[in-house]
Amino acid sequence: MVDRVKRRHIKQLALAGVSAGLASKAPMVFSKTPVRLRVLGTHVTLQEALREQAMQDLGIELVFEPKGSAAVLQKASVYPEAFDLYEQWSNSINVLWRSGSIQAIDKKRIKNWLDINSLTKTGKLTVDAKIGAGDAPYKILHVQGDNTLGSTHTDYISYLPYVHNVDSFGYDTRTIPKGIPYETESWGWLLDEKYAGKVGIVNAPTIGLFDLVLAAQTRGLIEIEDIGALSKTELDALFNILIDLKKKGHFSGFWTSVPESVRFMSSGRVVLESMFSPAVSALNGKGIPVVYAAPKEGYRGWHGVMCLSSATRGKVKDAAYDYMNWWLSGWPGAFIARQGYYIANPQTSREYLSEGEWDYWYEGKPAVTDLRGTDGKISVKKGEVRTGGSYQRRLSNVAVWNTVMPSYEYSLQKWYEFISS
Repeated sequence: MVDRVKRRHIKQLALAGVSAGLASKAPMVFSKTPVRLRVLGTHVTLQEALREQAMQDLGIELVFEPKGSAAVLQKASVYPEAFDLYEQWSNSINVLWRSGSIQAIDKKRIKNWLDINSLTKTGKLTVDAKIGAGDAPYKILHVQGDNTLGSTHTDYISYLPYVHNVDSFGYDTRTIPKGIPYETESWGWLLDEKYAGKVGIVNAPTIGLFDLVLAAQTRGLIEIEDIGALSKTELDALFNILIDLKKKGHFSGFWTSVPESVRFMSSGRVVLESMFSPAVSALNGKGIPVVYAAPKEGYRGWHGVMCLSSATRGKVKDAAYDYMNWWLSGWPGAFIARQGYYIANPQTSREYLSEGEWDYWYEGKPAVTDLRGTDGKISVKKGEVRTGGSYQRRLSNVAVWNTVMPSYEYSLQKWYEFISS
């Protein structure tokens, strides 16, 4: 009997020791049930490495739901109760705000607000920068007294400024000779008959539309008064041209996610396509020589937005603020820099990047060593210079921002006619 009690006591002590060891490593996880935070967004930022790091740092349970751009916006605008945080691009803000799907964010709860640079706050990183047509992010950041969105600074914002970049198109240099940034690389290539049957476009009416508008305008196929606000007449003329080209087989396909765009290029289905930076990084990591163009007409700019669902309350809302602050804490900004993206407060992330990484990704200097992407594979080889140059130069050459135009509903109708033609 004594031996049995003694053995049970030893077992209890051993179990207590194991539990103490586990608790010391992750007290928030093992001391109580973590808050569950649901994030709806795209594959651009809803990556497993980010989810795992955030859960480890914050002691919360993160559930990521990545979808294509159009699907994400559609779900968020109709079902705010289906997510707690929304991550996409600034062109979605007007739709979400008008639908009542998101609530204002209290700037006073954003710890690094003062460190966020002037791009989102004033529209410019440099005095001579082009602000760009359409929904420049600073125009729709602040919640005004009448509950509209505008540029006058208030205590409340419609979204957290965080990840951003400029987009263009990627091309395979095994087929298309390497061009000169800002001089010979052109949006017009997307509609050049030389590449007929080998062109891919992003299937997003507030994004892909502008790639094609820039291409058609550059090639002299159409004249547009304001590229950020096409009229119905201009849309009719544009889509007549595009539908005719599609019926002739000019476009190979329309992708809805970054992984799909990678497959388009890696399989040889396309040699030229709308692209996002992580796809270029992934392809380069596979040894496929894809160049991300710096178009002479200027980039299509985008700014990531993190938004609070109008249905988010209580402890989940507190966790949402923790997650937003985590994104501006340094490590996440360094992580996404390695896939070619910028963060709204870059100096905070600088200490998490090597000097060589900072110089290549932000300063536009030649890589002093091979650099690895977020997948651990070499995506930049020693001596390479980032296409388009430094952060300031690239973000000072925006032709148009991803935008929801006044003619948005009509543009949707025309876009889907185009896709299904």
